[in-house]
Amino acid sequence: MTTPFTHDSGYRHIEVHPLSGAIGAEIHGVDIANGLSTAVFEEVQRAFSDFAVIFFRDQDLTPEQHIDFAQCWGKINVNRFFKPVPSYPLIAEVRKEPEQTSNIGRLWHTDHSYDQIPATGSILYAREIPDSGGDTVFASMYAAYDSLSEGLKQMLSSLRAIHSSRDVFGPQAYQDWRDKSDIGDRLGNAAAASQDANHPVVIRHPLSGRPALYVNPQFTLRFDGWTKEESRPLLDYLYLHGSRPEFTCRFRWRQNSIAMWDNRATWHHALNDYHGERRLMHRITLEGVALEDT
Repeated sequence: MTTPFTHDSGYRHIEVHPLSGAIGAEIHGVDIANGLSTAVFEEVQRAFSDFAVIFFRDQDLTPEQHIDFAQCWGKINVNRFFKPVPSYPLIAEVRKEPEQTSNIGRLWHTDHSYDQIPATGSILYAREIPDSGGDTVFASMYAAYDSLSEGLKQMLSSLRAIHSSRDVFGPQAYQDWRDKSDIGDRLGNAAAASQDANHPVVIRHPLSGRPALYVNPQFTLRFDGWTKEESRPLLDYLYLHGSRPEFTCRFRWRQNSIAMWDNRATWHHALNDYHGERRLMHRITLEGVALEDT
């Protein structure tokens, strides 16, 4: 049985409009370019904790202002696989050209789960968007965990899982990208995909304190101490379970929109339904903290 999604509605300085029953909210009454007062920023932080992904509309930002907003949250993590925005190495470029058919992030995933200390989250800013399509879908790993049976929760609480960037960004994966898609120069630095990470399958979220499921279809290889073959049936069940529609929200992009998501509590994927049009996003990722089990 799914635990009802609740949050503190006592916001005084911003307007918060939930997008679904499980995850996500649009924030209104905020002008990021001009900086946020302490009171406004504290409420934005609380909304981030409450909803796991927050969205802002009509934010006309320079790259410098995008960076300034990110640094309000903490240290920036420079992604080692994405091409940076020219002259702005702190900003990763997420781009698809009209002649390209392959997009980045098309599968459900959690950014940076392959790192020993995973990133807190990302701040994605829409520079150019197609006339239609290109939405991003988010899933709540709070809701996914809450709706599991007590028996499965108990078993998962004792498990850890191995995450890796090798199968997605490593040399063989990179060669497959080049041979089987038109990703081109949008990804690179395959030699940096040399690390694995061991994380609890159920984490105690460092901000909210809530338990969340922490495996994902793209970067989780297996359970610690299990083979891949032994792990696959249970992981497949969790992946199917975590993507249930009632755990998700879908964000329809407009130019100058922002999505900021919490990697510790969400999955996301980008829809690839806009062939023949350009989509250009700027992404800044935030450093995180070590994850703890429940």
